[in-house]
Amino acid sequence: MKKLKHYIKEILIFLILLTVATNLMSIYKSQSLNTQPLTIKQLELLNHHSYPIQNDKPIIIHFWATWCPVCKVEASNINLLSKYFQVITIAVKSGSDKEIQTYLQKHGYSYKVVNDRDGRLAQKFHIAGFPTTFIYDKKHRLRFSDVGYTSTIGLFLRTWWASF
Repeated sequence: MKKLKHYIKEILIFLILLTVATNLMSIYKSQSLNTQPLTIKQLELLNHHSYPIQNDKPIIIHFWATWCPVCKVEASNINLLSKYFQVITIAVKSGSDKEIQTYLQKHGYSYKVVNDRDGRLAQKFHIAGFPTTFIYDKKHRLRFSDVGYTSTIGLFLRTWWASF
């Protein structure tokens, strides 16, 4: 029993240190991100339809890649949030429209996707790591940004907060 308590204590300490380290890394990587207000008015989605960004709602802009392992873990969080908030995802250097569409269908994701084939949008936002998430308020001012994994509840609360 004493050994079990010791192992549990070690695991908890490790998880706390891991959480602190990932948050510090996110803060460090977020320093170089573009913090200007969102000026993009519309984007072209995978289905070649133009998507106008609504002015009266907060928006999540999420940069990801099909080859990114952390993006795969976070994708279900983004998919869930896209049912409640305005979410645009940008697949960076992830192949053709058809390859990305196949990836989305295989995993059951229904969020809106822009194919950033050459990484130009990622450069505009100064993306240094994946996934990277921006949350803008309804006046398109940046309220939050994260580099790396973010939980569903964390994303939900930040987006909800940005709606005020």
